Amino acid sequence: MFKSAAKAIARPVASVVYRPTVIGADRLPADGPVVIASNHLSFIDSVAITIVARRDVRFLAKSEYFTGAGFTGRMSKLFFESIGAIPVDRESATAAQDSLQRGLEVLQEGGVFAIYPEGTRSRDGRLYKGRTGVAWLALTAGCPVVPVGLIGTEELLPVDAALPRIRPVTIEFGEPIDSAGYGDAASARARRRLTDDVMTAIAGLSGQELAGVYNEPPPHSVAERVRRALHRNDPA
Repeated sequence: MFKSAAKAIARPVASVVYRPTVIGADRLPADGPVVIASNHLSFIDSVAITIVARRDVRFLAKSEYFTGAGFTGRMSKLFFESIGAIPVDRESATAAQDSLQRGLEVLQEGGVFAIYPEGTRSRDGRLYKGRTGVAWLALTAGCPVVPVGLIGTEELLPVDAALPRIRPVTIEFGEPIDSAGYGDAASARARRRLTDDVMTAIAGLSGQELAGVYNEPPPHSVAERVRRALHRNDPA
């Protein structure tokens, strides 16, 4: 109930203050399981998609947003729950597997699950190679993938900004991509083909240059920097 009320308030406020350009919102199927696959430019991307989508959208968020102490912690938990976030421990050894499983549960219940195939935010504006979890979800659940192109969200909430700025933002929903016919979820080739088609569709919506490589988050240790240096020329 609170989630519906929060969305009912947030949508008109965002429309008046930020005036986002929303294209193709009716391309999101009205019912049944759907995977939304989007480019990723800013922390606020999930909020933007959730507010303009005509259905409730679930997505993953760091578990820290749900476990803070005091008033701020409670408000953070309430906010993220209200916009459909699902907590996941990204430091867990099974984080990737757990994340896909949580997404699959949403789809098996007939819901909409949003995912960023790039894995992490693009720091240079290019669209990076998609990881095949998006295809595994769609193929396993037997559902379509709706590509989404976001434009301008990196200016709306830059990495160093504490609060959103007023900037023009475009959110475009593409035509659903039917996962049927690509093959079985167990097939690496089927997952790669579907993922590549999804990324091509996203690029067409966002206008981004395709990087052709995976987007790796900044290394957090010397060991990780060494590992990447040693494997820099390995095939993707």
